[in-house]
Amino acid sequence: MKTEMVYHNNFATRHKASLAIFEYIKGFYNRTMRYSALGYLTPCQYEEWVNHQSIAA
Repeated sequence: MKTEMVYHNNFATRHKASLAIFEYIKGFYNRTMRYSALGYLTPCQYEEWVNHQSIAA
């Protein structure tokens, strides 16, 4: 994340940096990065799967 997002930007304030990092994580990282601990699903896919499992139960 630092290489892809933080090092390529100059932020005027910590608050602006925090907002940009939050948007990066929510908008890109959680939708594209897959994790072995989640069965190679993205966090968004895993959350949908968990919600579906609780509805089906």
